[in-house]
Amino acid sequence: MGAAAGVSLLGAAVLHAGPALSAVGPLRRRLLPALAGLGDAAHVALTFDDGPDPASTPMFLDALADLRWRATFFMLGDMARRCPSLAAEVAAAGHEVALHGDGHRSHLWRTPRSVADDVRRGLDSVAQATGAVPVWWRPPYGVITSSGLRASHQAGLRPVLWTTWGRDWRTEATPDTVMADVETDLVPGATVLLHDSDCTSAPGAWRAGLLALPRLAESFSRLGCEVGPLAEHGLD
Repeated sequence: MGAAAGVSLLGAAVLHAGPALSAVGPLRRRLLPALAGLGDAAHVALTFDDGPDPASTPMFLDALADLRWRATFFMLGDMARRCPSLAAEVAAAGHEVALHGDGHRSHLWRTPRSVADDVRRGLDSVAQATGAVPVWWRPPYGVITSSGLRASHQAGLRPVLWTTWGRDWRTEATPDTVMADVETDLVPGATVLLHDSDCTSAPGAWRAGLLALPRLAESFSRLGCEVGPLAEHGLD
């Protein structure tokens, strides 16, 4: 009975964590292009995680306005509850609102009920603050579990990760490193991940991504791509 129980627990763990393999970028881009955010080759989807944050998000809104770009903001429910007026400002500026969860905890170590509660509470909080019901969902750390897939499906959300990212959450991040990291996997039709908050990152790390935006405009232009939110990205 002990061995059988152990096999059963192992099987449950594999079932729970199996989708987390999609966190491996090369594997995701090759086998799950839509989940990797590979869309219209004439378009780049620009996305931001972890806000809204009154210390940083307003500066991203100003920079995006200067560049005449609209983006998708994957908000945390607990951040939206702290500053609902800023969350509403993001939506009012024409940006797409999406869900990053309620709190920033990996789903690998959470029960199915906890994951479902997190998705639902985050969705309700973001929708209430912004007046917009999110369509897209990106779990914390980009780690998808079977519980997360089930919860997002029940909430009417579509999971999407990213094609390339700036790794702008690191202490050592600079505009130069953000540029280099984004360009590593930047292709036409890519979805780019940056962060508009350091609430789960190194203090002040958001500045590297912010200062990289004008230079990223040059990279996107060289690709011949327009920049916009996921809603305009043509994901199948």
